[in-house]
Amino acid sequence: MNKIWDFIAENPMAAVIAGGEIGFWVAIVAGLAARYLLKLKRTSVVLLLLTPVIDLVVLVATVIDLRNGATANFVHGLAAVYLGFSVVFGHSMIKWADVRFAHRFAGGPPPPPKPRGREKTRAEWRDWFKCVLACGLAAGVLLLLIFMVGGTEQVDPLWGWLPRLGVVTAIWFATGPLWQELSPKGERVKEGARR
Repeated sequence: MNKIWDFIAENPMAAVIAGGEIGFWVAIVAGLAARYLLKLKRTSVVLLLLTPVIDLVVLVATVIDLRNGATANFVHGLAAVYLGFSVVFGHSMIKWADVRFAHRFAGGPPPPPKPRGREKTRAEWRDWFKCVLACGLAAGVLLLLIFMVGGTEQVDPLWGWLPRLGVVTAIWFATGPLWQELSPKGERVKEGARR
């Protein structure tokens, strides 16, 4: 446990990112609880609208940390990646949670079954394109950080994140749409017939 506290003491941005992720899910759960359990629709909307604000706080904290002279490290790059993925996938994660919360606590319809067959292939392609968009946004944030701080040795570690983002998109492609496309056609037909 001491190692965790030492890491956070040496990398305060790690605490900001962890707090951002925790805050993201707390805002979602609180927003859904307000909507379905307390019947407070306006409060629910406000709480759910906090999710992008949390992303903005993480970004601003990263900029402030670097502008105050911190040397960029893995955690600063992770903040940019967190922001990219949170912005692109945040709405679908809220929608996913909303359907399940409504079903469990408000008598809503059950969540739709997992897609199969061609629909599964289309879903894999959609998610991969969202991954590309998230990585593109993260790369844009990284470049913004690099040029805002001044492109010095202070931000050199951020350049290393750009190839990592390429690796993420390649792995996602191989394990998602490519895997689905290469799966035997008979399996896809059987999956579609089971619907």
